[in-house]
Amino acid sequence: MSSRMEAGVGLPDAEGARSASGATNARDLRKALKAGAAGTPPHDESSAAETPPPASDAFPAALREALGRRGLSLERVSERLRARGIGVSQATLSSWQRGRSQPERARSLRAVEVLEEILDLPGGALRSLLGPRRPRGRVAPARGEGAALQVLGEDSVVEKALGERFRHFNQETGSLLIHDVVTLGASGTLSNLTTTNVLRANRAGADRALFVLSFDDEQAEPLDIRVTSGRLGEATYLKGLKSLVMEIHFGRELAKLDTTVVSYAVDVSPSREPATHYERWSRANLHEYLQQVFFHPDALPSGCRRYFRDQVGSPPRAQRRISMNDSHSTHVLASRCKPGVHGVAWDFDTGE
Repeated sequence: MSSRMEAGVGLPDAEGARSASGATNARDLRKALKAGAAGTPPHDESSAAETPPPASDAFPAALREALGRRGLSLERVSERLRARGIGVSQATLSSWQRGRSQPERARSLRAVEVLEEILDLPGGALRSLLGPRRPRGRVAPARGEGAALQVLGEDSVVEKALGERFRHFNQETGSLLIHDVVTLGASGTLSNLTTTNVLRANRAGADRALFVLSFDDEQAEPLDIRVTSGRLGEATYLKGLKSLVMEIHFGRELAKLDTTVVSYAVDVSPSREPATHYERWSRANLHEYLQQVFFHPDALPSGCRRYFRDQVGSPPRAQRRISMNDSHSTHVLASRCKPGVHGVAWDFDTGE
C-alpha cells in the first residue's frame, strides 16, 4: 500500500454500502460500489445537469471531461500539439485542466482550437467556455490543495481518486494526533490496517472527513471496513487506481477548534509479494504520530528502519534503524512532525 489521506503500505520498490454496525463486507462492498470498482470516480449526472459549473470553472471541467473520454494523457496531448507546431508543455496543460491558469495569449488560444480537434470536439466547444482575462493568467491553488501538492506532487493517485474534491480536500479539519497499526500475515503481506485520528475543526460546521488508502498491488483489496468511532458514509474502491476512498461522518457538527476522534479498521486481501514498508503523508504539522507494525511469528524481518521523505516518491532520508520487541512488533513515535512522508521499512531474509 502506498498512500492514504495523510497514509500507506508498500511492496518491493516501492481513507457505500454500510451495515447497521458500520462494517462493510467484501461482497456487499463490490456489489454496491460496482461503478467505483471499474476505476472511475463516482459522478452524479443529475446533480451536474441541474447545477452547471461557474463560468470560471467551465473550461477546466470541460477539458478534463474531454481528456477522460478520449483516454489521452497530458504527455500525449502535448506531443500531438507539438507535432502541429504548437508548443504547450504538460505542466501548462495540467494547470489549464485544474483551473489554476487559463489560455489567454494568441498562441495559447490557437492551442485551444487545435485541442478541440485532437479531442474530437466541435469548433469553439472549449474556447467559448473561457472566462474573463485573469491578472497575469494565474489563479493560486486553494490552501489545502497547494499544501497537498507540495507533498504529493502533480497528478498523484490521491488527486485522481478524489477528482473535483481534491481542490478542497479536508480543508474544514486538520489532524492533531494519528495512530496507525499495521498487521502483516504469515506470508508477510498486509493483513489489516487500523487508524485512530484526532481531528480539529478549522471552521464551524465541519461534520465529515475523507480518507484515501492506496495499494501497490492490485491483488491487495479491501475485504472489510469497520468504523468504530464515527459513521461510514461512503466507501468506494477504485480498482483502476488501486485506491479506497472513504467518507466518515463525525455524528455531529463541530464548533471551530472543537475536536473529534475517527477510528477505522480495514482488512486487506493478500498481495502477490510481501509488504516492505508503510508510510503516511501529511500536508501540515502533526502534534504527534505513532506507527506500530506487527509481524507474524512465521514471517519476521531481519531488520527495520524509520525514514522521512520530503515528497511522495522522493528518496528517503533521515533513516535510522529501530528494534523489535518480544511481541514481534516495532514502532516509531514522532512529535511535532513537519509536512512530508513518515515511514517505516523492513527487510525479509530470503535465505539466498
